[in-house]
Amino acid sequence: MSLFLQNLYHHHSMNNTETKQNYGLALVTLTSLFFMWGFITCLNDVLIPFLKGVFTLSNFQANLVQFAFFTAYFVISLIYFLVSYLWEDPIQKIGYKNTLVAGLLIAATACLLFFLEAGSENPEFGLFLSALFLLGTGFSFLQIAANPLVAMLGTPESSSSRLNLSQAFNSLGTTFSPLIGAFLIYEVFKGEATSSKDIQMPYLILASVLLVLAGVLFFSNVPNRVGGDSAEKVSGAGALKHPYLICGMFGIFCYVGAEVAIGSNLSAFMEETFHFEKQTAAYYLMFYWGGAMIGRFMGSISMSGLERQKKYILMALSGVICITLICLVAVNNIPDFKVTDAILFFVFFALNYVVFLMANSIPSRTLGLFAIVNILLIAGMLMSDGSNALWVLLSVGLFNSIMFSNVFTLSIEGLGKYTAQGSSLLVMMILGGAIVPPLQGLLADVLGSSKLAFAIPMLCYAYLAWFGFAGSKLGKSKVVVVKKEEHPESVVLDRDSE
Repeated sequence: MSLFLQNLYHHHSMNNTETKQNYGLALVTLTSLFFMWGFITCLNDVLIPFLKGVFTLSNFQANLVQFAFFTAYFVISLIYFLVSYLWEDPIQKIGYKNTLVAGLLIAATACLLFFLEAGSENPEFGLFLSALFLLGTGFSFLQIAANPLVAMLGTPESSSSRLNLSQAFNSLGTTFSPLIGAFLIYEVFKGEATSSKDIQMPYLILASVLLVLAGVLFFSNVPNRVGGDSAEKVSGAGALKHPYLICGMFGIFCYVGAEVAIGSNLSAFMEETFHFEKQTAAYYLMFYWGGAMIGRFMGSISMSGLERQKKYILMALSGVICITLICLVAVNNIPDFKVTDAILFFVFFALNYVVFLMANSIPSRTLGLFAIVNILLIAGMLMSDGSNALWVLLSVGLFNSIMFSNVFTLSIEGLGKYTAQGSSLLVMMILGGAIVPPLQGLLADVLGSSKLAFAIPMLCYAYLAWFGFAGSKLGKSKVVVVKKEEHPESVVLDRDSE
C-alpha cells in the first residue's frame, strides 16, 4: 500500500526529483491520517441508531451526535482565526507536523473518554456528546493542517488531484467504517442497542491506533513548514480579502452539511421504509460512502498530469476495481443481497464516468456538474418508490466524491501567506455537518417521513452548483495579476481557460 501510494503521488508532485523524494513518504503518512479520521467520522453513522436505541431518542435528538461532533470544527476554527487575526498564525508558530500530532493526541483522549463513559453504570447521553465534541476538536487540527499541506506539497496545477487522492483514502475509511463498526458492535461484542458497554472495546481500539499514529507522525519526515512559509509573520484578516474564499466557506458548509445529513439519516430511512435491521442498514451505507471513494480515485486521476488516453483507462479501471470490492463485501454480509440488486448503482457509476469526461479535468466545472446531478438524483428519489428510491439515494455518494477537495483547493488558490488562515476559515464551515443533519431530522419528525426530509440537501447542492460555475471565480483574476508580479512561483491558474 505504501509503495502504491508513493507511485501515485509521483504523478502529482513537483517536477524536480529531490522534491519527490522529500515529500513522497510525507504524503503517504498524511494519507494514513485521512483514512483514520474518515473511518472514525463515519462511525458516527453507526453510532446514531445505536445510541437512539440505548437512550430512546427522537430523530432530532439522535442527530445531536453530528451536532456535537461538527460544532467543534466551527468553535476551534473560529478560535484559530481569532488568534491568527489578533496575534499570529498558530501553524506558522508551531508548524504543520506539530499541529497534526496535537490533533491525534486530542482525538485519542476523546476515544478514551468514550470508553470510560460507555462502561459506567449510569451513562449519560450528554457526556457522550461532550466526548464527541472533543473528538471533533482533535480532527479540527487535522483538517486545518493536513488539507493545505497536501495541496502545497507539489505544483499548484495538481493540488486538486493530490487532495482528491488523499480524500479517496479518507473515503476508503468511511466506506468500511459502517461495515467494521456494525460487525464489532453487533457481532463481536453482541450489541443489541440496549447497553452502552457494547461500544467500549471499539473506541479503546481506536484510541490505541490514534496514539500509534501520533508516534509515527512525530518521527516522520512530514514538514513543519513548506518553502518560505515561515518567512513573514502573518496577522490580520488578509484571507478574507478574497471573495472566492468567502464563497468557498459557504461551499464547504453546504457540502459537509448535505453529505453528513444524507449519511446520518439513511439508516432511519431504510429502517422506516424497508424495515431493515440496524446492522443491515449499516452495511448498505457502504455503497453511499464507497461511491465517494470511487469518485475520488477517479477524480484524482482525472485532474492529474497523465496523458488523456492513459488517464481515461486508469479512471475506468480504478472505478471497476472499487465497485467490485464493494459488491463482494456486500454479497458476503448483506442477507439475500444479489449483485443485480445494485443495477441502478452501476448505471450511475457509468454516468459518473461520463460527467468526468464532460468536465474535461476542470475542477470548477466538475464541481458544478456533479452538484446538478445530485439535485436530480434526490429529486428522482423523492418521486420513486421501493428499492429504486434507495439505490438512487445511495448513488449520490458517487457525485459527492470530489466536492470537498475541489471546493477547498479552488478556495485557497493564490492565498499565499494566508493559506493556513484561509484553511481555518474553510474548516470552520464544516459546521454544516452540525446544522443540516438536525434540521433534516427535525423535518422528518414534523412530516413523519424520513424520505421527504431529504429535500433539504437539495438546497445545499444548488449552492454548490453556483459556486462551481461562478462563485469560485469571484475576484480571482485580480489575484492572478498580483501574484504574478510579486511571486511568479505561486501564479493562480484560471483552469477554465485551459
